[in-house]
Amino acid sequence: MVITGRQLPVVPDLAALVELVRLRPGLYLRQSEGPDADLSGKTSVDCEARVHMPGLSVTTIDPEPWWPRPAIDWIARRVCKYADLADVQGRHPWLLTARPVGLGPDHEPLVVDVEPVAWLAPSIVDEARAHYHAAFDVARDSRA
Repeated sequence: MVITGRQLPVVPDLAALVELVRLRPGLYLRQSEGPDADLSGKTSVDCEARVHMPGLSVTTIDPEPWWPRPAIDWIARRVCKYADLADVQGRHPWLLTARPVGLGPDHEPLVVDVEPVAWLAPSIVDEARAHYHAAFDVARDSRA
């Protein structure tokens, strides 16, 4: 896929995404119209409050250090939890590096100084959903 006059690599599948996250800690995942639109100087908006936030909203994708399960479980779960934003026409998942500047109203990182890294192939979301549903008790609540 081409953005801003240059080619961005496409992560082809979930296994490749897990390997990329392992090799490049600190990546963020974003669902949007893409880097061209996001790098035009706009920031994310809290639509409920009609407030412009100080950066772009993203989600982390690195497994937390305390996570005892395989990285693929964490990463598939993160892709799935953020995938509903792709249901909006024209939005696609992509990876980036950036500098965090705060948290949004849903505790999502807000970032600036964005550097695009790669697109996620559309099939990764389906693959992540299949893995997520096989590996987790989906929709079970967290009360202990």
